[in-house]
Amino acid sequence: MIAFAARRVLWMIPVLWAAATLVFIFMLLIPGDPARLLAGEGADPDVLSLVREQWGLDLPWHQRYARFMGRLARLDLGWSYVQNLPVSSIIADGVMRTFFLAVAATLLAAAGGIALGVAGAARHGTAVDVGVRLFATAGMSVPTFWLGLMLMLVFSSWLGWLPVSGYGNGPTLLGLKLPGPAHIVLPAVTLAIFSIGVVARVARASLIEEQAQDYVRAARSRGASGTVALLRHALSNALLPVVTVVGLNFGALLGGAIATETIFNWSGLGSKMIRALNSRDLPVLEGGVIVMTAAFLVVNLIVDLSYAYLDPRTRDS
Repeated sequence: MIAFAARRVLWMIPVLWAAATLVFIFMLLIPGDPARLLAGEGADPDVLSLVREQWGLDLPWHQRYARFMGRLARLDLGWSYVQNLPVSSIIADGVMRTFFLAVAATLLAAAGGIALGVAGAARHGTAVDVGVRLFATAGMSVPTFWLGLMLMLVFSSWLGWLPVSGYGNGPTLLGLKLPGPAHIVLPAVTLAIFSIGVVARVARASLIEEQAQDYVRAARSRGASGTVALLRHALSNALLPVVTVVGLNFGALLGGAIATETIFNWSGLGSKMIRALNSRDLPVLEGGVIVMTAAFLVVNLIVDLSYAYLDPRTRDS
């Protein structure tokens, strides 16, 4: 198991290097002059020259690349052009807010998707199964931004049950400010609907396949009901692909919650990157992409280790 984990960790290094290199190239291709943003639109050429020299913007691209990679090796994401703050502090605040939202959405997706998958598999071929498949397909097809707006309209504007947007004023845990319980409901549900559909389809298909296995038939022949055989014997083996899907969805939510965060004014990593793009704050944009990539790789590593623990046959692959 240790050798398996070491191989997976070593594979992360070239992937991070490639991602950082692509980010650097894309930042070079963005039109405009960062020095003019730093010095102001009315700055004279001498001031612009001093700013370029101070920030290393006058260096050739290969020297800027070497400095960029050197900072990353020291875990230094640089300094914001616009906010005059370390990029790491800006990103850290956004990452935690996105993390709380992604955790809530993943828990809803896992619970709801597995429950629907079990219901569909237990009533395979019936109206219940058809309903589960229709719900899963609809959940995967509805645009996230439209669903978020509809939930805001119904539960905030019409019914007044939940706040329209914002992070809220939740409790503090280990120095971290948690979101308000009422404020996280709508964005978490908006993010979770798509994942519920994915998890439900995978869980249903996996359970139906496991029900045809000999060990489930043996349990049925010993007098176990279909539901008991499904839950006690087939479910544990059917969860292997579900673990993979839930883990990958969690990684995707960490980097793909931009639309939801924008709609609900949730100041997470995605919305901070949108503001950085609009204001041409390139260091924040660079740092956000790199942190998203690293977070996705870490989630993939955890999924691989979990899968290897549940199924030792995968450790040699």
